[in-house]
Amino acid sequence: MSLKVEQGEATRAALVDAAIALFTDKGFAETSTTEIVRRAGVTRGALYHHFADKEELFRAAHAAIEKDIYQRARTAAETAEGDAVERLKVGLDSFLGSCLEPAVRRIVLIEGPLVLGWERSLDFDNPYCSRRLLRASVRELRPGEAPEPLAHLLFGALWQAGLVIAAAPDKRAEMAGSLHRMIDTLFDR
Repeated sequence: MSLKVEQGEATRAALVDAAIALFTDKGFAETSTTEIVRRAGVTRGALYHHFADKEELFRAAHAAIEKDIYQRARTAAETAEGDAVERLKVGLDSFLGSCLEPAVRRIVLIEGPLVLGWERSLDFDNPYCSRRLLRASVRELRPGEAPEPLAHLLFGALWQAGLVIAAAPDKRAEMAGSLHRMIDTLFDR
């Protein structure tokens, strides 16, 4: 990889990191691009070389956080002991744990749907949406059944539990327990 490419990637990463920090602290509407470039230590030209506007930068920040959540949930589920239902529960618990993190609460759960739109959350195109992990679990646990409808419903329940936890962190165990009971019921345990 050339030095110029490495520098470009480092600049983009610095902008995304600065955006995550500022969007977490202040929110999308209250964060200016001037603050982002100052915090990233780059020029305004560098910002607009990598991103068309603040919304595109928010999309990149959102995607970075979503990718991290996805990878942690996938790793947790893949390395968990037990059958497919237990692995699903461990993956759900990993997602719920991430909802305690300020960046996840603010950028993914609260502002993501507002800035990016709810329509974005209705399909399986995003390679790092946790809905894809749910679809894979449903496919494994209910072979021969179309997995998308149940994956959408489970994602809705998981998302709502995440919102509850974001607002009241002490509700995490209660939300996890309820999700576990729901999973046991859905998959005949």
